[in-house]
Amino acid sequence: MNDYYVTTSIPYVNGEPHIGHALEFIMADVLARSARQKGLNTLYVTGSDEHGLKVAEKAASLDMTPQAFADKVSQQFRELGSQLNITNDRFIRTTDKLHVAGAQKLWKALEKDIYKASYVGWYDVRQEEFVPENRADPERMNPDHPQAYRKLEEENYFFALSKYTAPIRQAIESGEFQVIPESRRNEVLSVLREGLEDISISRPKEKLEWGIPVPGDHSQVMYVWFEALMNYLTVLEYPDGEDFKQYWPASTQVIGKDILRFHAAIWPGMLMGLGLPLPKTLYVHGFINSGGEKMSKSIGNVVAPSEIIETYGTDAFRYYFLRHIPSYDDGDFTWERFKAAYNNELANELGNAVQRTMAMILKYQNGLIGDLPANSHDRAPYDEALKLCKFDRALDHVWDQVRGVNQYIDEEKPWMLAKEDDPEHLRSVLSYTVSSLLEIAELLVPFLPDTAEKIQAIFVEGIIRPSETTLFPKLED
Repeated sequence: MNDYYVTTSIPYVNGEPHIGHALEFIMADVLARSARQKGLNTLYVTGSDEHGLKVAEKAASLDMTPQAFADKVSQQFRELGSQLNITNDRFIRTTDKLHVAGAQKLWKALEKDIYKASYVGWYDVRQEEFVPENRADPERMNPDHPQAYRKLEEENYFFALSKYTAPIRQAIESGEFQVIPESRRNEVLSVLREGLEDISISRPKEKLEWGIPVPGDHSQVMYVWFEALMNYLTVLEYPDGEDFKQYWPASTQVIGKDILRFHAAIWPGMLMGLGLPLPKTLYVHGFINSGGEKMSKSIGNVVAPSEIIETYGTDAFRYYFLRHIPSYDDGDFTWERFKAAYNNELANELGNAVQRTMAMILKYQNGLIGDLPANSHDRAPYDEALKLCKFDRALDHVWDQVRGVNQYIDEEKPWMLAKEDDPEHLRSVLSYTVSSLLEIAELLVPFLPDTAEKIQAIFVEGIIRPSETTLFPKLED
């Protein structure tokens, strides 16, 4: 197939964008850029999730309407995407007319699995989630707890998720629906072995107006998480849109580990209820801590993405979070680690290899590069790492080549060849170095797009086009 559809989860607009959102955006962007490099018709979608109780309550606390509040925060997510240089083709908002109409079509298409019943139990406002008794935190059942559950007794619509437990499990175990990494796959399989329960999928409008009305029953609004999952189809104009026909099923969906159950159990059940194929891959990333502690405003260790980008640049941000945050686990950010990676790896290794090669060709060959040898490195490990969303491993492979270039220069000593008046050998050494740097640039296109473009601009025309600045100016303490 020549089509590639990648999505992020759509961030909830009850709070400002943070580093975790940025990580997810750039991971999906790497996949989208890589797919385009391969000539695939690529659609990259992100957006914002805007309904629900938390949004309504947050807006009220600021004396704003829910729509005005959602407009403000949704725009902040768009601006973050721009800062990160992501290449999303669409930005879907759950308040868009397209989504509202599409969600109602999807509800009607699922009606054979929807029934009305009384719900008595707990509701987690923080997570906008109905909490089964067997998963409830006993401490949060206490009404004096600062994040206490709310006890609900109301008539809601339910989705018959339980009937899909076995087929979802089969899809995951067979690899038809690939969940990576394996630790997350095992986690969801454990949930499936216990059996899924039918889930409440609506709220009474008298208790929550800020939501999409249930078709045929305007006394109820759709539960925010059930409705938000539909965005991956509504953005394609399900069921008749050309994009839907072309791009579904999704190639890769990128989410955080805290919403695994929604995307690996509830979402597949909805798709099976619709008679649609499941996404090919669900990639689940971890969290970012700071100095070994969870980022929180109370601790005072929260770092905004813009703080890093404004000081170090977008590509340096992308590099650190894609290479130094483990792709399959939680990771850690500190300013010290970030600066060390910037100076030691981006400035000293990559920047230095480009700068010294450019300078020697200008000095010894009047800027003429000459014929380049064919690329000789095996990129299979890089391609395999990307296929498995191992962004850190893919960049490890690239950096092996970066270090290899510097080692080659140190061993061949072009400055000595110039002194020894061996122009043929010198030209061979420098052309091989340029060929290696252009290969590195090609591998960096999905990860560090601006840097890749700058390297290509310097060398690709066969004559040096000097860069006005070094790629990554070293920062002093």
